Formats: sequence, structure tokens, C-alpha cells
Amino acid sequence: MPMYKVRPFHGPGAAVRAEQLPGCMYRVPSLHRAAGPPQEEVDPSLQALESRQEEILKRLYELKSAVDGLSKMIQTPDADLDVTNIIQSDDCSPLTTNGADLDLMLGKDYGALKDVVINANPSLPPLSLLVLHSLLCERYKILSAVHTHSSVKSVPENLLKCFGEQTKKQPRHEYQLGFTLIWKDVPKPQMKFSIQTMCPIEGEGNIARFLFSLFGQKYNAVTSTLIDSWVDTAIFQLKEGSSKERGAVLRSMNAALGKTAWLVGNELSVADVVAWCALQQTGSANAAPANVQKWMKSCENLAPFSSVMKLLK
Repeated sequence: MPMYKVRPFHGPGAAVRAEQLPGCMYRVPSLHRAAGPPQEEVDPSLQALESRQEEILKRLYELKSAVDGLSKMIQTPDADLDVTNIIQSDDCSPLTTNGADLDLMLGKDYGALKDVVINANPSLPPLSLLVLHSLLCERYKILSAVHTHSSVKSVPENLLKCFGEQTKKQPRHEYQLGFTLIWKDVPKPQMKFSIQTMCPIEGEGNIARFLFSLFGQKYNAVTSTLIDSWVDTAIFQLKEGSSKERGAVLRSMNAALGKTAWLVGNELSVADVVAWCALQQTGSANAAPANVQKWMKSCENLAPFSSVMKLLK
């Protein structure tokens, strides 16, 4: 006699019988759904996110198409394009406007006066820095001073008084900028405006660029490149180059000054200051072409240049 009986799983014809599972366990929805409409409702926030993504992708595609269309309209400029024509539209303020924010450019040191300290050799005085000092004095209240380092035995009297006499003695905190020139035996001019935190800026051209930036003028990329090019040309070819190089520079200057009143555009720039001083120091002024001669007279009509002329006599 059998101990217990179990119902067969296979019915007649080997068909599998459907057994009812116990109802005591919890049910989990099937992960594998048959083809057709979803059984569960999609989260509205997910639908909104998908719609937003599709809208962004659509806008990006439209922007890409617009940019591609514009790029086809732009023509590659000719390599021989005269960029001086572009300068006419450059928006730069003249030197007679209000002063720039020196604290923003030099950094504010808890109200302390910022000092620009320059070391220069009296055997080759950096005339451009003296011109820029005079221009800065027209814009800001500057505390000027001239000293002699122990490495120099003697300094001409006119260089000791190159900043003139400072008649008004005011408290230090009432000035906007300190400008100290030290005659020292150095191979090239050196400048610092933060003694503890910066390396010196070397070279007359580099210092001139920095000092001119204190006027707060803004130039576009083309104008800035031309100005830098003229400054380097004046220092390395006009001032330190051979007679052949000087002749080539004078011809280039004559051509440029035939189109504009100043070397770059219609406003005085640091390129004019450095180039004028280089001509004075090399003695090439008398042999300069007509346009250069006219430009030099325009420079000398300005007080900062005429004051430096006195030092050369």
C-alpha cells in the first residue's frame, strides 16, 4: 500500500498541468513584458526631462547650422592686407580723459602708496621713461624722487634734476603713485612696483609698455600687435641696430606716417614715445625723411617731450 499519493504533473497526452501557486507569498511584476502598450504609467517628471533634452538638442542643431552658414560667408583676408586701415575704427580714449583705477591695475596694499622703482644707468638714460613720467604727472598726483646708487661715481646735474623741482610737499598718503628713479650701474633698465612679490621688469621697451598701460587705454588685438612691433623695432633696430637697419626703419616710419598722424592710428601711443626717444639718442633725427620730421615736431610740441629735449642739450 503506497504511503501517499501525488497528483501527476502530466495529464493525458503529456500536457503539462497548470498548478496554482500558493497565495501566501508576495508577487513581483514581471520584468519581461509582451509587446504592446506599457502596463505601468511613465513618471511625468521623466517625460518632461526627455522633452527638454530633445528641445535642447534641436536648438543646438539649429545653432550649428547657423554658424556653419556664417563661416561660409567669411572670406580669408589677404596676407598683404594693410592693417593700418583697421586702426581707424579702433575705439581708444585719448590721454586727456580721466585717470584709470591704479588700485585695480597695481593692486591695493591696505591704502599704502604704490611705488614704481626704476634702476637705470646714467651713461645711457632711458629717455622714454622720462617722457612717460611727465605724461603720468599730467594724469595723476605723483610723488617723484631721484637717487644715486653707490655703484655710480657721478651723475650729471641735469639727470639728478630730470623730474624737476617738486615744489608742493604734501603728505605721502595724498599722492596716487610713487615714482622713484635710481641711477645705478645696471646693463639695462629695471623696474619694480612691488619689491617683495615680483621679479623686476627689464628693458626700456618693456618698462615703457607697463607705464603706458597705467593710462588705462584699451586697444584691439591688431592695434596692440602693431604698437608692440614698433616698440621692439625702435629698441632693437633703430636704437641698437646697424646703420642699414636704421635706414630701413626710417623708411618704414615714413611710409606709416604718410597715412596717419602717429605711428599707430590717430592717437599718441607708447610706440611714438619709444621711437622718438630712440631717434634722439642715436642722432638720426636730422637725417629722417619728411614725414618723420613732421611727426617729430608734433611730438616736440607736447610738453613732456620738450622737457626731455632740455636734458639732451
